[in-house]
Amino acid sequence: MSFDGIMTRAITVELQNTLTSGRISKVYQPHKTDLVFTIRANGKNHKLLLSANPSFARVHLTEHSYENPDTPPMFCMLLRKHLEGAFIEKIEQLDLERIITITVKNRDEIGDETTKVLYIEIMGRHSNIILVDEKSEKIIDSIKHIPSFQNRHRTILPGFRYVMPPAQEKTDPFTITNMDEFISKISWNEGKLDKQLVAGFSGFSPLLAKEIVHRAGLSVKEDVASAFFGVMKQLSDQNYEPHMIVNEKKEYFSVIPLGHVTGEIRHFDTVSKMLDRFFYGKADRDRIKQQANDLEKYLSNEYDKISKKIGKLEKELQQTVNAEEYQRKGELLTAYMYLAKKGDKEVEVEDYFSEDQPLVKITLDPLKSPSDNAQSYFKKYAKLKKSVSIIKDQIEKAKNELLYFERLIVQMDSASMKDVEEIREELGEGGYLKHRQSKNKKKQNKAPMPEKFVSTDGTEILVGKNNKQNDYLTFKLSRANETWLHTKDIPGSHVLIRSSSPSESAIKEAAVLAGFFSKAKNSSSVPVDFTLVKHVKKPNGAKPGFVIYDNQQTLFVTPDEDLVFRLKK
Repeated sequence: MSFDGIMTRAITVELQNTLTSGRISKVYQPHKTDLVFTIRANGKNHKLLLSANPSFARVHLTEHSYENPDTPPMFCMLLRKHLEGAFIEKIEQLDLERIITITVKNRDEIGDETTKVLYIEIMGRHSNIILVDEKSEKIIDSIKHIPSFQNRHRTILPGFRYVMPPAQEKTDPFTITNMDEFISKISWNEGKLDKQLVAGFSGFSPLLAKEIVHRAGLSVKEDVASAFFGVMKQLSDQNYEPHMIVNEKKEYFSVIPLGHVTGEIRHFDTVSKMLDRFFYGKADRDRIKQQANDLEKYLSNEYDKISKKIGKLEKELQQTVNAEEYQRKGELLTAYMYLAKKGDKEVEVEDYFSEDQPLVKITLDPLKSPSDNAQSYFKKYAKLKKSVSIIKDQIEKAKNELLYFERLIVQMDSASMKDVEEIREELGEGGYLKHRQSKNKKKQNKAPMPEKFVSTDGTEILVGKNNKQNDYLTFKLSRANETWLHTKDIPGSHVLIRSSSPSESAIKEAAVLAGFFSKAKNSSSVPVDFTLVKHVKKPNGAKPGFVIYDNQQTLFVTPDEDLVFRLKK
């Protein structure tokens, strides 16, 4: 089920029950399309996420922490002025549209009570969050500005009157009360019943429509009607069953059982917990993919370039096998020099290096004497022997560099924007990229902070998300008697258990984190080494993030994103 009108209805009910009469204490804007409100309601602090992300627009309570910019955006400052300290009067869904309104009461600068309405429009790339003055119906501001030349129907700019998106002229499915009425809404000769349901009823997504058709079986009118009313009864009674279905191709979320989708089913206590889990990391990865696309291309190109260089060097190394042959010919020519004279193009001699001493022909330069020809072969031998060590050294350096870029590519897969910036800094410091000087010296000197997790028994676990964090975690933050983990012979993160005597479960969970934040995150039975920090060393001149270690033990784990999600909370 996508975030359709039915899902909007389900989350609205939850927010009504949880947040009504609550007080907005904090407003943050971690990204240009996302807001996080801290709301005190029913004796507890709640975090409400509002997102107008074009690919992952949504509204739900969240248990995650979000990194906020050092300087709040202008829209965030405006919301703080109007909403911090305000009480939530009501939370509503407009008809069955993907629009939620949050009406709040607050006092202005002179103490007069004012009412503001926050419109959250969940409409794909047209999603928006708009603050409106209830009395004048004028827009105070919005997270996205839409001028008239972009939208003929309405202008979303401060000072303009708020106008609803164009109505879709669909039937509210909750108003259908009998079978005949439902049957009359469908053109039974046209077929494609699921598409007709989406086109004819508000709030319906293709996933929900397909479920109704699936439950109907043979698509007989009465059976389709019966399936429709069965689904609507559960939704009308608000008997929601939030769950995710995960299979090899895709992940789905729904508040009703989906018989037509196969896969592993994961149930959740609330709609928010389901949405929080489903969207975990998706928006961040999408955002990073767009903003760090140049860096990903650079890393991929460098990796390919180094791979080709290694191939070329190995071919050159293969050619050096002729070195011994040149030496042998030089020795034979020296021994049988009396058989050759200047002007000869070749000479035939006995090969006394071979057991049966066959006759072999040695090619000569007719412009050189036999002695000079012999010296020429010895020089070729010496040159090739010298190049062998040089080529082997170049191959070793190239392979180390290839491993370095492979680690960076793996790190990009789970990097936050902060992690990406630290990777850029590292490449600048290493001379790979032009080093960008930060205008904010305070920020530049800030220590790289690994990501924090907490094991089920309460032990803190740190994970390095890039080489800067890995080095800082292993050689600055750690203590000698703490436990350090890393995937065995697989590029991945350094992981640290902040305990001198961790439990078996904490070690296993830390190993799952090490497996998840590695190149083997999609594999099973991943080998993870663990040892004490005092056994981990950094060789002189080694690349950032590279270490050697001993006295390790190895256990095998299967990376589990759900466990990572729980430990992060």
